[in-house]
Parts: sequence; C-alpha cells; structure tokens
Amino acid sequence: MSDQIRLGDVSFWYADIGLPPVRRPPLEGDAEVDVCIVGAGYTGLWAAYYLKQAAPELSVLVCEREFAGFGASGRNGGWLTGGFAWSHEKYLKGSSEAAVRAMVAAMNGTVDEVVRVAGAEGIEADILRTDELMVAVTPAQMARVEAEVAHRRRWGEHRVHVIGAGQTASRVNIPGVLGAMVVEGVARVQPAKLVRGLAAVVERMGVRICEGTTVTEIAPRRVVTERGVVTARHVLRCTEGFTAGLPGLRREWLPLNSAQIATEPLPAEAWEEIGWKGHEILGDFANAYCYCQRTREGRITVGARGVPYRFGSRTDSSGVPDAETVRRLVAILHRHFPVTKAYRVDHAWCGVLGVPRDWCATVGYDAATGMGFAGGYVGVGVSTSNLSGRTLCDLVLGRDSELVRLPWVNRRVRKWEPEPLRWLGVRGMYALYGLADRREEASGGPPSRLAKLGNWLTGR
Repeated sequence: MSDQIRLGDVSFWYADIGLPPVRRPPLEGDAEVDVCIVGAGYTGLWAAYYLKQAAPELSVLVCEREFAGFGASGRNGGWLTGGFAWSHEKYLKGSSEAAVRAMVAAMNGTVDEVVRVAGAEGIEADILRTDELMVAVTPAQMARVEAEVAHRRRWGEHRVHVIGAGQTASRVNIPGVLGAMVVEGVARVQPAKLVRGLAAVVERMGVRICEGTTVTEIAPRRVVTERGVVTARHVLRCTEGFTAGLPGLRREWLPLNSAQIATEPLPAEAWEEIGWKGHEILGDFANAYCYCQRTREGRITVGARGVPYRFGSRTDSSGVPDAETVRRLVAILHRHFPVTKAYRVDHAWCGVLGVPRDWCATVGYDAATGMGFAGGYVGVGVSTSNLSGRTLCDLVLGRDSELVRLPWVNRRVRKWEPEPLRWLGVRGMYALYGLADRREEASGGPPSRLAKLGNWLTGR
C-alpha cells in the first residue's frame, strides 16, 4: 500500500486546496515597525488580527521562513476544542483555584470566538460544530474515561460527560467499544483553509507578511533576518514547534513529532457500516492515543505520535513521515474502522508541536524589553492559539484585562535537558506507553503503571 500513498508535501490539507502558487514577497532590506511578529501560523496571525482591530494605526510586520501556515497550523488534526489539555495543578502553583477555573472558561470560549471571527471575516474553513468523542475499547481505557470526566467536571468543565457502550456504538461503530467521553461545543475545521483565510484577512487590515524570510536572531526591539534587520517597539515570538531552531532556544520547547494519514473518499456503503453521522472529532483513550476526523468529502484522517522525537530537536522540512509511522497509523485505522481495509490511503504527513518542560502552555511579555512569546500548546493549538493572540494583544497594549491575569501568563518554566537525555526521555516515555497499551489489552485489567512511569520520565 505504501507506494500508493502521497508522502509529505506539507500535508493533506494543502493537497486538498493546493499549496500557495506564489509566495508573498520577502523582506527586502531593513524596516522599522511598531510590532514585529516572528512566525505566520495561527498564533502570530491571531495576534496581528487582534492588534490591528484594537489599534489600527499600529504598523505590524510578520516574518515567516516558509509561507503562512507552513507549520502545525496547516498540518494539524483540525480539532477546534477549547480543551484544557494541561495540568490544572501546575497552573495552580503561584496562582489560585479561581484563576485556573477562569482559564478553563477562557479556553472553552475559544471555539465560539474562532467560529465568530470566521463568519464575520468570510473565512470558509469547513467549520462544523459537533462533539468530541473519546472512545474506550479496554477496561483500562474506560477507567481513564471516567477519571478524566470527573477531573474536568471538578474544574468547572460541565460540557463533559460519560456515555456507555450502546450510546457510543450508535454514534460510531468501533469494534469492542465500551464507552466514551463526550465533550460538547467543539468544532471540526480544515486547518489549512483556516490559516490561509486568516492570513488574507490580516493582510486586508494592513499587516505586512514577509514570506521566505528566515529569522536568525531575536533580541529586544530587534529582529535580524537574512534579508535585513527589523526594528520594532514590540517583538513577538510565535514559532511554536520550530522554536528550537532559533539561536539560544534549542532547549526551550521540545519539538514533538505527530503524523497523520488520510484515506480516499469512502463510499456510502462504507459510511453505512461505520456510522459517524454526527461528524464528531474522534479519538481514543489509549496511552499512545489517536485523533481522527471525518472530512468534508468523506475521508477519514487518523493521527498519532509515530516516531515522536528526532535527536537534537531536529524538525522535518516537507512533512514526510517514516515508513514505520505510516504502518502504525494504518493499523490504527484498520483496527477502529475494519471496513477501511478495502480502501486506499491517499496521503501521509507529519509535523512538530511545541512541548515545554512541564507540558503546560505559556504566554509571556516583558514591557521593559518589548519582547513577547506564546506557545508550547502540546497538541491543542487550534483553539489555544486564539486565546494566545488575544492575550498578546492585551499585553502589548498594556491593558489590565482578565486575560492578562490568567495563570499561564509569564510563567517561568525550566529548560529541557541537553542531549542525549531529551531523546532518551521522550523515546522512553512513548515506548512505555506502547507497552502499557499492549499489557492493558492483553490482561483486560486496570490501567498499567508503566504509563505513569513514562510520564514521570519527562515530567508530563
């Protein structure tokens, strides 16, 4: 099957709409602006959008090494969840329970905000409001479902509940399903359409996006590129999984690799077998979990971590996954949707997401230097980046808003260890996850302690 699969080319989402036929002009010579943003993904573009809305007189320039949406923004699973995927307890240190609850509520609200902006600005991104469905196919996974729902409800997320085997099977026909966690109020998106549309919107607002412009140094009020130096009152680093490639930041956020496949469009008889009429965004509660989407034209995309980390924090250049990762993804597809064995897998691709040492996202800004940053989303960036953009806007403008008082603002997180410790820790963690899943499936027993050992290895 592998010789039939289109590999890389950034992502299937760009195969769907086409790569940009012409890139925006690069920076030519030095420039002076009010705000310079490094990175034209969701975070940088949302920050530019809200800044120009709040202060149209600001001059805003975005420097992008490739093209707008080249990174995770154009490669992700298309889950607009507003979910809180980090440790509430870690944010609680140095904060308060009320502040963490406020952050949960702010995150939940990002779904409505992204949908609102897309509608107001005419961004067509295949947005479909639906539920998130996280299924369990072993007793250990079902135990995690119940624990996760109880935990999230305890922190004020009342849109989350448990359903049993019958209700789950009536939504999607996955062999051996025991139940699921349902998260209401989420949406499915075509991520490349969303980032491309957002880039066009901010350009119309007067933001200058310089593609093909490699940044070699970020300093207070100064961004050095291979094509000139940008002087700015405010400099925002919005580079997420590519942050490790900047000088002095190799150990800041670990670039974790994630990969996906997309099937050919499935015929009506296959969908009759699968169900999935609600188009829920779908995943499972394995330790090495997967994430899936039923696309606009009736494909299934399946994503998982695959080979999770490249030695020395290296990143790919065109989204080409390795053969073993493709094999694992196809195995997950066939396990959850056996009818798909009769159909072709069209595309496989990969990309990186940013992981801080404590696995918790952060937004920061220093008024003394004019330097800000946001990222470390650990895989939930579609919605989190919107909250980051709004928060960076308020920080730059000096607003004393509820957003700037949320506990993720200006948190100090220690750096990752030098190699080979990073590589050993992350690869060891995912090896333990895989072993834990196999033991849970074979025994039919409670959650394996091996997964906890894996989390301990990397501080997750």
